[in-house]
Amino acid sequence: MSEFIKRQSPARIIAFGFAFVILLGSLLLVLPCSVKDGVNLSYVDALYTSTSAVCVTGLVTVDIADTFTPLGQFFVAMLIQIGGLGVASIGAGLILLVRRKMDLKGRNLIKEAMNLDSGKGVVRFIRDVFVATLAFELAGAALSFTVFIRDYPFPKALGLSLFHSVATFNNSGFDIFGNMQSLSAYKDNVMLNIVTMFLIFFGGIGFLVIKELWSKKFNFKKLSMHAKVVLSVSGVLIVLGTLLIKLTEGNNITWLGAIFTSFSSRTAGFATFSLDGFSKAGLLVVMIFMFIGASPGSTGGGIKTTTFFVIFKGIFSAATNKNEKAFRYAIPKDAFKKAAVIAFLALSAILGSSLLISIFEPGMSLTSILFEMTSAFATVGLSTGITPLLSTGSKIVSIFMMYMGRLGPLTIASMWYFSRGESIRFPEGNIAIG
Repeated sequence: MSEFIKRQSPARIIAFGFAFVILLGSLLLVLPCSVKDGVNLSYVDALYTSTSAVCVTGLVTVDIADTFTPLGQFFVAMLIQIGGLGVASIGAGLILLVRRKMDLKGRNLIKEAMNLDSGKGVVRFIRDVFVATLAFELAGAALSFTVFIRDYPFPKALGLSLFHSVATFNNSGFDIFGNMQSLSAYKDNVMLNIVTMFLIFFGGIGFLVIKELWSKKFNFKKLSMHAKVVLSVSGVLIVLGTLLIKLTEGNNITWLGAIFTSFSSRTAGFATFSLDGFSKAGLLVVMIFMFIGASPGSTGGGIKTTTFFVIFKGIFSAATNKNEKAFRYAIPKDAFKKAAVIAFLALSAILGSSLLISIFEPGMSLTSILFEMTSAFATVGLSTGITPLLSTGSKIVSIFMMYMGRLGPLTIASMWYFSRGESIRFPEGNIAIG
């Protein structure tokens, strides 16, 4: 078995690791001790919930609070934590915990999983990831507790605070309030909105950027090109999203609701205002921001902010005949090609899955289906309310989309493609473009 694993590429090991945790989670969730008395939970729904948790999505076919016991909810929280940190990171953490040395294969695995430039310093990086995660989640839980203690008894408020903090920092839109209400009851609570947005933001910019911000004492000028791009694009998207959502929804949403939706729509999946009441223009805006998603090395999904930035700069460069550059750095030559492939594969997956579900669910609107599949691929968790209504076939399609979105389309493609390079070169031909 160990020899078989050694022969696999890092992409395959990561993919199989996520699949194993998902299957294990589904088995834990169907245990009698995990499901409330009188509730009938099918295995497909347990598998869907486990996939959504491990892939830090938040789409649910059954309500977490109404379906699962406190132990079942604990299992969901652990699956979210494992999914957010990554299977490879959890494995590396366990190796460090028993004080074993990490071999070259393990370092390459962490490098691949966390989008690191090299395998150098991965042990220290993993330790920093665990420390940062613990710090943010404890701080988020403490601040959330000050809100929940006003409405719930101490044990319930503590459980809500811990679950909410874990789900939020890992950009997973799960809640245990019941009745699939998400954060609608707290849409006017400024404190909880701010705490949630704070956790979403730092969970979405990536551990590399968090570490760099800390080491550079939050001095923007001293940051690397990657960190500057992530922070700049994230900031622009938050402001632009707020304005567009408020513009399209008008009096149907408050300014606090608009900025919260802007934060949440790029990967977190929490909702303070019901999306089934949004206009088609508003849903389109949210879909675009879900598609872009969070940043590399983070707990979020989507094609990533850096991918969007590179595509934008590449198109701008081609249109103006200027070199691709940003923050006094030249953008790597192969970056645009890789970004374009990622965006194309992502768009193809969303359109293909939407076509399948349109066949399985002829009575559902195309807008809702496109929104659902974009949310699944981008591991966001927002929905217009059709998730519990999906048939078994549609649920399986959605499961695969969440899995693909968490791993990334390029990782899925590279699992099966290995090349030593072509030895034969052909003369260049002419082809008309545009």
